[in-house]
Amino acid sequence: MTATAPQPARTAGPLRTAAHRWPALLGAVFAAFVAWDLGTGGDLAPVLTASGLIYLGAAAIRRPNAAWPLFAITFVIIGAAGFTPWENLATWVLIGLAAALAVYGLATGAVRPPEGLPLQSLGMAVFGAAAVAAVLVGGDLAAYLVAVGLLGHAAWDVHHHRTGRVVARSLAEFCVVLDTVVAVVIVIATLNG
Repeated sequence: MTATAPQPARTAGPLRTAAHRWPALLGAVFAAFVAWDLGTGGDLAPVLTASGLIYLGAAAIRRPNAAWPLFAITFVIIGAAGFTPWENLATWVLIGLAAALAVYGLATGAVRPPEGLPLQSLGMAVFGAAAVAAVLVGGDLAAYLVAVGLLGHAAWDVHHHRTGRVVARSLAEFCVVLDTVVAVVIVIATLNG
């Protein structure tokens, strides 16, 4: 019987690492897309609203993977609102959709566990209030409100990625990169504006 030498452990190559980190890479690409035509940071209040809605919706539906279709829906709403004459339409539509999802969650008994609908409703209230405040105040203050809100949501993403609760981990990873990069771009653009 011959002994075979142990094989060296395979190291992950750059492509393998990139494939494993696709949510973060997609988040960076999407952040560049969002920031590309940034008028003012306050214009991104709907993005902050959408971040809360996605988590609330996944909790109300009780399916973590519902976060990705909810993201797609918010993307369509924000994009479509850009073709209307009402500049803050997306924020208000997303808040209305969040309220409808919360009612649905309550009606279907999604009040347990506490980190589900109850906590996500609180999160939506905070992020939604920051977005509404940004819409109402305008100017540089609105930009800073959205940036701080997005950084707060990035911390929310990190927590949910770590615990693996409420939304798919891939969505939380995507969102933490998106929120952080967009918040930094807003601050830089506002300071240089």
